[in-house]
Amino acid sequence: MKTAEQKNVEIVTAFIEAAENRSKLDRTEQFFAEQLGEAFADRHYAVDEILAQGEKVTARIAITATHQGTFAGKAPTGRSVKITQFREFRVVDGQIVEHRGWFDTGTLLPQLQAN
Repeated sequence: MKTAEQKNVEIVTAFIEAAENRSKLDRTEQFFAEQLGEAFADRHYAVDEILAQGEKVTARIAITATHQGTFAGKAPTGRSVKITQFREFRVVDGQIVEHRGWFDTGTLLPQLQAN
């Protein structure tokens, strides 16, 4: 029998990997979050690491994409990038009732610089 934490990890992993949830995963409080969809239209999300404690689940997500539009003032480069996102979820009775995220721009922006 699975623990509550194991079930919550499965629920969150399925949510992250479902393409129809892409726009929900793009939403953050960061000022440039709206640019993400346009600049990296071919985004793919995969769970790098996931931890659960009770109803809280924290995930480190690897987003791979191609820089196809302007992002943070940087013109499209056509480069493949890897973006790290951290997201916190709260799962109650098998449902995600809350989540928020942050992108690691410290590793993204250098990937957009000219060589």
